[in-house]
Amino acid sequence: MEEGPPCQYGSVWQNRPVAGGRGGRRRGRAARGAEEGVVLAAADWERAALAALAEGGLRAVAVEPLARRLGVTKGSFYWHFRDRAALLAAALARWEREETESVIADAAALDHPGERLRRVFERAFPERPPRRPSLLLAVSDAAAHPPVARSLRRVARRRLAYLETCYRELGLPAGAARHRALLAYAAYLGTLRLAREARDRLPRGAAFAAFRRHVLETLATGTGGPRRTIRRRAGR
Repeated sequence: MEEGPPCQYGSVWQNRPVAGGRGGRRRGRAARGAEEGVVLAAADWERAALAALAEGGLRAVAVEPLARRLGVTKGSFYWHFRDRAALLAAALARWEREETESVIADAAALDHPGERLRRVFERAFPERPPRRPSLLLAVSDAAAHPPVARSLRRVARRRLAYLETCYRELGLPAGAARHRALLAYAAYLGTLRLAREARDRLPRGAAFAAFRRHVLETLATGTGGPRRTIRRRAGR
């Protein structure tokens, strides 16, 4: 499936801004930062870790910088997590829930498979080109780290399986549904990478809106978009 993608702690389909940014303190129900009296829950640390990951990569997910970001001491962290690895695991689990399972659950409430596909793609392809860092790409960049790689594989498999199921329900044969799911997910990932690596190649303004409409019309059907009759020239 994340203002369009910018800090896409949402880009499993969603391109929404990352929660828990600098200066944004969220009040939770559990642990107390010893000296500041700020009450934080484990979820606050998880969201801050995802924001840091999107902005600065895996190295940015460190206890002291996150504590400064949240305005607390390290004592609050150890109230909730044994170590950095435990935080990273919890943050990735949150990412999977919020940016894959929640998106699928929202789409599944719709009756028609075409409507479900459109709902997913409307969230995956924002109305404007992404500007902020993509969390999905940040996670992908950290795939050499085994726990991150496992999370990425789970997300990709879950998303592809859901897309394939929707295409099957639209009437495509199994092989065609699998190919269409791969095409759709590749288009999503490719758009994110273009926004980061070759932004000038993406259309702007009304042209981007037209591009988005074309993507939605093409991917949210089982036919590849409107069919056109091709007339052959005489003699061919």
